[in-house]
Amino acid sequence: QVQLVESGGGLVQAGDSLRLSCAASGSTFSMYGVGWFRQAPGKEREFVASIRWSGGTTYYADSVKGRFTISRDNAKNTVHLQMNSLKPEDTAVYYCAAKRTLIVTKDTKYDYWGQGTQVTVSS
Repeated sequence: QVQLVESGGGLVQAGDSLRLSCAASGSTFSMYGVGWFRQAPGKEREFVASIRWSGGTTYYADSVKGRFTISRDNAKNTVHLQMNSLKPEDTAVYYCAAKRTLIVTKDTKYDYWGQGTQVTVSS
């Protein structure tokens, strides 16, 4: 099993940047694929980005492509989501999720979830 804790959320203005972190504990994190998701009020949770165990392959939702970057540091059991050029429509609770698998895609179903961190972007 793995436990996930997100951090780095906050209140920013449109055009600003934030860096979210997902810290993992409890297992060999390098064996897990990781995804970031978000859920805005009144909306379903949606995929944002994912990264394979090696960090060599990443996937992004079209809505964040070119603005967000997912990365990982397996030595520190951490995955980051760098968010640039933030827009009000990026406002949501952001969750990281993990699955013990070598391959993750946009459609992967994850087994472990963090509690989420709030990101609010004002116009």
